[in-house]
Amino acid sequence: MVSVNDGLVSTREAAELVGVTPATLRRWAKTGVIPEHRGDETEWAPPAIAHARIVARLRERGHSLEDIRRAGEEGRLAYGFVEELFSPDGMPHVGFEEAARDVGLEAALVERIWSSVGFAPRRPESLTEDDVQALRYIAAVLDAGFPLVAFIQLIRVYGQAISQIADAETRLFHIYVHEPLMRQGVPGLQMAEEMEHLASDLLPLASPLMDYLHQRFLREFVERDVVGHMEGELGETIDLGRVRLAISFADLAGYTRYTEEAGEEEALDLVEAFIDAVTDTLPEDARIVKTIGDAVMVVGQDPVALTDWAVGFQRLWQERPSPRIGVHSGVALYRDGDYFGRDVNLAARVVARARGGEVLVTDTVTEAIGDNGHLRFENIGQVKLKGFDEARILCRATPAE
Repeated sequence: MVSVNDGLVSTREAAELVGVTPATLRRWAKTGVIPEHRGDETEWAPPAIAHARIVARLRERGHSLEDIRRAGEEGRLAYGFVEELFSPDGMPHVGFEEAARDVGLEAALVERIWSSVGFAPRRPESLTEDDVQALRYIAAVLDAGFPLVAFIQLIRVYGQAISQIADAETRLFHIYVHEPLMRQGVPGLQMAEEMEHLASDLLPLASPLMDYLHQRFLREFVERDVVGHMEGELGETIDLGRVRLAISFADLAGYTRYTEEAGEEEALDLVEAFIDAVTDTLPEDARIVKTIGDAVMVVGQDPVALTDWAVGFQRLWQERPSPRIGVHSGVALYRDGDYFGRDVNLAARVVARARGGEVLVTDTVTEAIGDNGHLRFENIGQVKLKGFDEARILCRATPAE
């Protein structure tokens, strides 16, 4: 297959790269749908081929040529040219079965790994050399003895995290680079060139930066895990895949009403400030697992430290609406970077019973804390929590003074 990076190519070769017939490609050029190419030219440059690829995808989704032409004139297609910096379309392709044999993995296992990462389709007809090289890395990890069940979970977490990073990069680039250029009325081709130059300067920095962050966080979490094992109760037996931890959920009481009153943008700004405040104040052994709207899920090793944080955070946060926080301690099942199980569900139900400005904790938390002198626990009695048959003793945690 011809690589667009080699320079000019013929109409036939360009059509092969785009996935349409040469006649279709010439018609698009003559009608102005691809402004980078004149209809009487017989050779195609990379920018024109990139534009034609975008047109082909939009046509597959049902957009008319007139709508596509108008979008190009307004600069709304310029962002698509950035993909040419890392497009594998010009690379040699290898059949799926052949690639699996080449790396020494079963085709069914490769398909399972492919789908676990989150790629589509689940079983592509062919793979690029980059894909095959990645499979070689995977085969080496498995040959070294890393358990397959653990690797599938790990690769799924990688896929989820990095897809979120890529989504953020795309959206932020669009909001802060593409849209301002459109508002300035910059011509489409000039806009594409400016965006490509900016992206070509930034993209090489992404991988080293992510590698640095990965190494830094990995070292931190390894240290936490070692300390957690050292401080764990001797003789305690927990099933494989389960971990003992402190769990907290926090959200903003009355957030839906606040959104109606203040508007979506101001409400979103408040949520971002809330999540930043939680992140900046958590104890060293705690971290945010996930955010869901205005709610955050936090886990840590020490219920004492997490409760101290929750009570202190209520005094620190001065905005409205006020947070409500629930804290529980128990055992959770770890899967794919998240935590599941009865105790996680219980912690979520505890926060649902709290009011704005309150910290509610379960009896397992008060038992773990005991009398530490600077916290006071007010027993609010046996509380029936949604989804649980037995009532649970809940306490309101406040500063002792």
